[in-house]
Amino acid sequence: MWIIAGLLAAAFLAAGAMKALQPKEKLVASGMGWAADLSDVQVKLIGVVEVLGAIGLILPALLDIAPVLVPIAATGLVITMIGAVVVHVRRHENQAIAPSAVLLVLAAVVAWGRFGPYSF
Repeated sequence: MWIIAGLLAAAFLAAGAMKALQPKEKLVASGMGWAADLSDVQVKLIGVVEVLGAIGLILPALLDIAPVLVPIAATGLVITMIGAVVVHVRRHENQAIAPSAVLLVLAAVVAWGRFGPYSF
């Protein structure tokens, strides 16, 4: 469970930081066409949500402070990735659907595991 949560945290931290720190135009130019349909604030908000989710996957359990936040963060990332998959499907961005779906499934595994049989 720690390995999956660590990999997810790294992926969401990198992706979220990129969305939160780079201008929307640069994201669109780098292949994130979906960002053109959203405002700057919405793109930054998605980035911040992903960064906070990444932090929530690791820090509460690592510090043993409110470890119930780990499955809650994972559930939040599942919801975020459902939105991502829907956006990519609607925009016919087939190359982006699979990575989003994989992150969704991994986040769901962490949520299930930490709420259930592998809770702290």
